[in-house]
Amino acid sequence: IKTPPSSILLKRAANLAKASGISGKEIIGKVTKKQVEEIAKQKMLDLNTSDMVQAVKIIEGTARSMGIAVEG
Repeated sequence: IKTPPSSILLKRAANLAKASGISGKEIIGKVTKKQVEEIAKQKMLDLNTSDMVQAVKIIEGTARSMGIAVEG
């Protein structure tokens, strides 16, 4: 059994109903660095890396493509 998709976890963390329709240009929500790290820990088994730093970068990229800003 796999974990939920990163996009679902990011939407829950940012309290959003759906992602931005204009990726990269419209910021519709914010998540903290700590929330991103928690999501990366949860998704570690499903990601293509065993390095936590790379896992965080993957989740940050997903957030950025959804129109969610990562703070601090």
